[in-house]
Amino acid sequence: MPSESELSDELGVSRATVRTALAKLAANGLILRKQGDGTYVNAHVREASAHFGNLWDLVQLIEGNGYKPSIKLVSVSKRRATEKEVLALALETGEEVVCLRRLFYADDQPVILADNAIPLSLLKEPLEDIDGNLHIRDIFQRYFHQKISLAITEIRSTVLGADAGQRLGVESGKSILQLQVTLYGRNNLPLAVGTNIFNDAILRLSLVQAWV
Repeated sequence: MPSESELSDELGVSRATVRTALAKLAANGLILRKQGDGTYVNAHVREASAHFGNLWDLVQLIEGNGYKPSIKLVSVSKRRATEKEVLALALETGEEVVCLRRLFYADDQPVILADNAIPLSLLKEPLEDIDGNLHIRDIFQRYFHQKISLAITEIRSTVLGADAGQRLGVESGKSILQLQVTLYGRNNLPLAVGTNIFNDAILRLSLVQAWV
């Protein structure tokens, strides 16, 4: 990487600002600083398909595997929240949720079937106006006026059902990877619960975490 002074000149910021930014990158294991030699991008980190900070970001996950991502909206509707959704989203029994089902592609191959349940009370725009082809971050900002600040992901295996198998082009009854995600906004407000069925025959899931 360029030196601190070169980065300072290129970016138009002080060397102190550059030094602070590089220290944070080093603490997260993204770069390696060798005394008397220079600063290098950590090759092992570059090979990982996801970091703990972006595991829930399906677009970045696909890009991390070297594919071009795209999203297709399968359906958007509303219904009463299930018992599990009531608990996870801090709802009252009988409240409704927006159900968003989308299919993610890697170079035109379907790889992730994503289902999200979002409290209907958060919706600020007409349901039929939701553009499901957008990044989930943009969907929340545009239609729910919310910003995602935290995501908790659980990695499990599941048996693939017939509908999901047909959409992913995988034989039903097969064990497949499942990412269960809960998204939170400001003040730990639960924004959504989601289940992402992940075709690990195409996508490689490798995680990197810095130990400090």
